[in-house]
Amino acid sequence: MLRDDIKEALAAAMKAHDKRRVSTLRLINAAIKDRDIAARTDDGEGLGDEEIRQLLAKMVKQREESSVIYAEAGRPELAEQEREEMEIIRSFLPRQLSEEEMHNACEAAVKEVGATGLRDMGKTMTTLKQRYAGQMDFGRASCVVKGMLS
Repeated sequence: MLRDDIKEALAAAMKAHDKRRVSTLRLINAAIKDRDIAARTDDGEGLGDEEIRQLLAKMVKQREESSVIYAEAGRPELAEQEREEMEIIRSFLPRQLSEEEMHNACEAAVKEVGATGLRDMGKTMTTLKQRYAGQMDFGRASCVVKGMLS
């Protein structure tokens, strides 16, 4: 389970005295715990792996934005810190598809769904999200699909 992998990585980072990794993994655990509390269900189960991956992807995106803002504000040390945290978080996500792989996946989804116009975009994106959850930026994929269907 992804949650267990994160806990094991935290223990290893603590033993190695890797302060950046420890603080980042603690942030991840805190975010998961917050989301668990917010999504508390009757069965007592916390977030599943897929929801944790979505949360991690969101954390990566936040750090990308922060890194750009810090760099523009002349704070390279803070921008670097954000990039380091991004890499630690990404280590728990599946490998991201390259631009070409994403384009090919979008093309295949359009053909499979039989999409002919923009009204079929929802079906196409649903297919992509089911197959490539956590492996691609669906904002960019949406632009690619829209270009194909326009």
